[in-house]
Amino acid sequence: MNPPPDTPNASLPPSGEIIRLTEHLFRHEAGKLVSVLTGIFGIDRLQMAEDVVQEALVRALQTWPYYGVPDKPAAWLMQTSRNLALDLIRREKLFREKQDAITTAIEGRLADESEGAAPMFEDEIKDDNLRLMFACCHPLIPLEAQTALALKTLCGFSPGEIGKAFLTSEAAIAKRLTRARQRIHEQGIPFEIPSGAELSSRVDGVLQIIYLLFNEGYKASSGENLIRADLCQEAIRLGSLLADHPATGLPRTHALQSLMLMDAARLPARTDGEGNIVRLQEQNRSLWNRGMIAAGIMHLNQSAMGEELSAYHLQAAIAACHCMAPDYESTDWKRILTLYDRLAKVSYSPVVGLNRAVAVANVDGPERGIEAVQSIQGRGDLESYYLLHAVLGEFESQLGRLAEAARHFQRAVQLAALPSEQAFLRQRLKECEEA
Repeated sequence: MNPPPDTPNASLPPSGEIIRLTEHLFRHEAGKLVSVLTGIFGIDRLQMAEDVVQEALVRALQTWPYYGVPDKPAAWLMQTSRNLALDLIRREKLFREKQDAITTAIEGRLADESEGAAPMFEDEIKDDNLRLMFACCHPLIPLEAQTALALKTLCGFSPGEIGKAFLTSEAAIAKRLTRARQRIHEQGIPFEIPSGAELSSRVDGVLQIIYLLFNEGYKASSGENLIRADLCQEAIRLGSLLADHPATGLPRTHALQSLMLMDAARLPARTDGEGNIVRLQEQNRSLWNRGMIAAGIMHLNQSAMGEELSAYHLQAAIAACHCMAPDYESTDWKRILTLYDRLAKVSYSPVVGLNRAVAVANVDGPERGIEAVQSIQGRGDLESYYLLHAVLGEFESQLGRLAEAARHFQRAVQLAALPSEQAFLRQRLKECEEA
């Protein structure tokens, strides 16, 4: 890698562009770098790996606005992380005798990553991201902390973003992360893929991580954009690795892959050219990716092998109902409601209850939809969730109770985090007030 020039580059991109580039790279590369470094030093040094990757990003933000963006920014982050890791281990007496071997290992692993080497499958899973996911889902790590740890470490999610995914506070997630790292250090948890029954027992945790990763891409909890297609693509990639492997290609794995493919197929129509939200009933269905829908249906068929019926099966079946309808009016809402009723029995959550209420309203009318919202178990968890108020606003608007609808839309605007969500809700609020 060429050293930085002695003087600043006169033709530099605006600092805002550099910040967006580093954020983009950090989302893409941080998990990969942490996975590689953890594979070399052990998962008990997870905090060190996270620290050096974070420091590499800080250095990028400090130097790139002054000297310019490197020709290969991802490789620059890898090189900087490697050098920082080596600086740390040289200070530790334990590693001095192994320094040459460790340096060689880092050089080789990072070279493979920078060249985009494809993971190989023989009798084990060799993808570093999946390997770290399985390590994070070790039974010695508290269950509620496993997913939070993986999302923070692999996906670069902040505690605040993870908290929104779980409808809990940032402080609660921070505590979970601290406990998880302590347990890893105390128990000496290995960086490895288990086998046999232990592998199967950890699959559910890994699937949940991939599911939440996809959801964050499908509907981002922060930032400027509603959709983060890169996260959806990474989730689908990881799901494909699991679905194709004989040890993890279980019915529920195929069901999750089916769900992600069919939901991702509709992403091009969810926003307009300016990033504004387009409601399902207004979407141009010709923009839906029919190839991805077909692949999703194939995985749904594969998921039907055996007697297993998971929440992923039911959600994939709901997605299939939407994808197979030629237009909004043709949507089989009665079947969707039946599927939500079954989903509520298999894996109930307040969000499932809210989605079911939308199906109720489409089958029996908005008045019944409001009653369904009022009957949601644990509704208190949704009071700070903007979609609760947005849904109630839609129901009240359909009933012609515009003042009540405006009140709900106003509350939804206050709670929404993304500019596109706020703009959409303000427009609905304006329509109610003008009417």
